[in-house]
Amino acid sequence: MTNIITPVHPGEILREDYMAPLGMTAAALAETLRVPQPLIEQIAAEQTTISADIALRLAQYFRTSPEFWLNLQASHDIMVQAAAMVDEIEAIRQIEVV
Repeated sequence: MTNIITPVHPGEILREDYMAPLGMTAAALAETLRVPQPLIEQIAAEQTTISADIALRLAQYFRTSPEFWLNLQASHDIMVQAAAMVDEIEAIRQIEVV
């Protein structure tokens, strides 16, 4: 069986690497991004995903790129899915290169 690394949710990155160092609350970030506070709370609590809309807003505010946020989400999603179907994936034979 393949060793799977525990996936890091982009909400954890947002919470620990961006909001916490600034002492920023979900309410303050939501107001700045012009989105509902519960949405930021859910992302920070790792209960929902980063959409393209939120990625654009986070990128603008934090001077990152939308791709940064979407890649975090995609990496998380792939790791979670891979863990859920590891045996099925490993049962697929790889193409033989001649």
